[in-house]
Amino acid sequence: MLANAPILNRLPVRETIVAGIVVVAIIGVIMAQGMTFGVRMMVEATCYAILALGFTIQWGYAGQLNAGVLGFLALGGYAAMAFSVPMNAAFWNTDLPQQLGWAIVRAVFYILIIIGVSQIHRLGVPKKVRTWATIIVAFILYMMMKSHFVPIASAIEREAQFIGGLGMHPLVGWLVGGLLAGVAGYFIGRICLGLRSDYLVIATLGIAEIIKAVMVNEEWLTRGTLTVSPIPWPVPGPGDIGFLAARSLYLTLTALVVLAIFLLLQRAYKAPWGRMIRSIRDNEISAAAMGKDINKRRLEIFVFGCILMGIGGAALTNFTSIFNAQGYLPLNHTFLILVMAILGGPGNNLGTILGAFLVYVIWVMSEPVALYVMQVVIYLGDMWFAWEPPGNIASRALQSRVFIIGLLITLILRFAPQGLMPEKVKHDT
Repeated sequence: MLANAPILNRLPVRETIVAGIVVVAIIGVIMAQGMTFGVRMMVEATCYAILALGFTIQWGYAGQLNAGVLGFLALGGYAAMAFSVPMNAAFWNTDLPQQLGWAIVRAVFYILIIIGVSQIHRLGVPKKVRTWATIIVAFILYMMMKSHFVPIASAIEREAQFIGGLGMHPLVGWLVGGLLAGVAGYFIGRICLGLRSDYLVIATLGIAEIIKAVMVNEEWLTRGTLTVSPIPWPVPGPGDIGFLAARSLYLTLTALVVLAIFLLLQRAYKAPWGRMIRSIRDNEISAAAMGKDINKRRLEIFVFGCILMGIGGAALTNFTSIFNAQGYLPLNHTFLILVMAILGGPGNNLGTILGAFLVYVIWVMSEPVALYVMQVVIYLGDMWFAWEPPGNIASRALQSRVFIIGLLITLILRFAPQGLMPEKVKHDT
């Protein structure tokens, strides 16, 4: 018995219990809703796990509370659509691509001018003059750029609705989605990471809404409030091999992506780079005194998290086969991911993945469970008290998701503020 004690002490009891709960929950969903529904739910849960991992390395590793997940997810979704949807002949068979290309060249030239003006302080110009000069030049060039783009955008919307896609393999869209979100995260991080945590939340939340507003209003680029469908899958679709087989292949692909990201993050977490990031999170002043480049490392981790959000957004958009710029909602695409990371344990990669699955099961099953409970209450009320059944039971059950997620956040913060699997930091003895 004593010989087996060290082995028992090394068993990850908490992790095993949480994983068992997740497995039981998934089996329960499959038994209640069927295998096809269960596989679909697991595919969406793995996509959300990628998003949650991107969030947890920002918040759990570096203490950066990014409330703009929606924006980076939407950029990934747009890339998935733009690179995998077939080319729009109504656009490419006209002279509109040439006009658009020249407008983009002018825009790049204007941006280079703005960057050049922003660096004139290196020539001895006072910084205050530099700032005002940059603002004035940027405003003038922005108005000039709009004068080039507006007629072309109107012509595209009138003749072709939108520019369409490039007809490439969907996995290209995943990679470009991560790259696009990372580039956006770099510029946003350069501006926002100097803010305190509460101001960072406000700034990233506002920027996410700006990204969404641009996508909704630039109809020539995204089709605006209209949907783009169908978006091809990176694996054979349901029309080729059936729903269950196609979804199982998609689940295999997304599970492999999650596994690869998990292994990379585990390796980075235990490496000197991970210890440095955590030292900056825990005591920024001490880390700076040790010669660490605080701003560079904070920007580094922010960009890396945004890349994962872009990949997760692209994978989710391809699976749903629909791109709708107006369909990105803060509850579904920001706060749900925040709950996943909080429940699993910020900074704990395995906990974040299990938390993503558990929260998504609760999110998906809250509607049918609430509908069943309402029907039972209505039946008993009618039998015992002759209650008149209320209308819109289905829509009320759907809205119960909001209540359940709010209740879940409250319970987590009250009874498990560090999550079900808190971060484990090993110390040398």
